[in-house]
Amino acid sequence: MLYDDIPDTLSQLIRTAFIPKDGCRFYVADFSAIEARVIAWYAGEAWRTEVFRSGGDIYCASASQMFKVPVEKHGVNGHLRQKGKIAELALGYGGSVGALKAMGALEMGLAEEELQPLVNAWRQSNPNIVRFWWDVDSAVKKVVKERKPQSVGGVKMFYQSGMLFITLPSCRNLVYVKPRIGENRFGGESVTYEGVGGTKKWERIESYGPKFVENIVQATARDILMYAMKTLRCCEIVAHVHDEIIIEADPRMSLDVLCEQMGRVPSWAEGLLLRADGYVCDFYKKD
Repeated sequence: MLYDDIPDTLSQLIRTAFIPKDGCRFYVADFSAIEARVIAWYAGEAWRTEVFRSGGDIYCASASQMFKVPVEKHGVNGHLRQKGKIAELALGYGGSVGALKAMGALEMGLAEEELQPLVNAWRQSNPNIVRFWWDVDSAVKKVVKERKPQSVGGVKMFYQSGMLFITLPSCRNLVYVKPRIGENRFGGESVTYEGVGGTKKWERIESYGPKFVENIVQATARDILMYAMKTLRCCEIVAHVHDEIIIEADPRMSLDVLCEQMGRVPSWAEGLLLRADGYVCDFYKKD
């Protein structure tokens, strides 16, 4: 009677089954807006970088940039923050009206006729990110067509042994099997490669600039997490989830020091601004 979805409630409670050993607590720390920070760094979107440098709220700043008015959480034009938030979550990798709907835009109270103007406003506010999508798209197609190495925003791409390689600043490679130029549902060019698709079977998968950018950004975020784990290798890391590290430690350990160490920037990511936030708990949970 109290819960609409019992299996969902029980699945959420699985977290609480994880507890530290006697005399210890869990220190849970994660990166703040890691993907938004990484894509802004790659694309050189200066206004976003300034928001992170000043410790601002990216959702308020995005709404302010989109609607050309000041936006403060729980303050002036605060109602626009939700639009900024859903735009940030849905539109960073080429998403449009469909992505907004999938993120629950209509359930959040946005009207159907507001969605396309929201997409347009976000893209106009982030021209360097949009340019980065299509620069990557153009470079990947050139590599596949001409077999000539390309470089975009610190990312290198080359073709070798029937594979497309995208080398990240960390020197790790993303590899796409048997890439070739195909035709998308709109009749335009697209890159396809072989892999495990939505049906969980080996098949040809279609991709394009913004999707490759999503792969690049999320893979880079993973490398940053790995760097943080190596930085914290003297701690007892018992788990990591997405951009979050869970450490089992003596209650006297400093959470502030932990977050400061986690927020250190790798040498290969000069100019990237990172921040980690955390909390202490007696069983694993969301903050």
